Amino acid sequence: MLGIDTNVLIRFLVRDDETQFEKARKLIKREVAAGRRVLVNQLVLMESEWVLRSRYAIPKNQIIAAISGLLDAIDIQFEDEPSIEEALFLWKDTSADFADCLIGAKNRRLGCRATVSFDVKASKLPGFMAA
Repeated sequence: MLGIDTNVLIRFLVRDDETQFEKARKLIKREVAAGRRVLVNQLVLMESEWVLRSRYAIPKNQIIAAISGLLDAIDIQFEDEPSIEEALFLWKDTSADFADCLIGAKNRRLGCRATVSFDVKASKLPGFMAA
């Protein structure tokens, strides 16, 4: 298995630099052809969402579709896919940040009864409490 960094995932998704896109695509293709998977850990995923939203101004629904498409790909593996799926489900109907949705989902899977936050939007999510 080979882990990829945020900049590789962003180039692959956005394709704003054709040379880097081709390198990312070939890298993923080479790993898959060799019977190996490519890992996107949760830190890379959270950072990628932030970059897509803040740097590229990609709308939430398109980011959700992109992440969902990657989750469906058999050649890309995510750290704790159930937490990511739960976070995407929550995020689509809230004004809270994706990162907060993912933090709450991950904490629930780790056995936390709640996640405490000073963030007003996050504290309204299921499983959160205001500090």
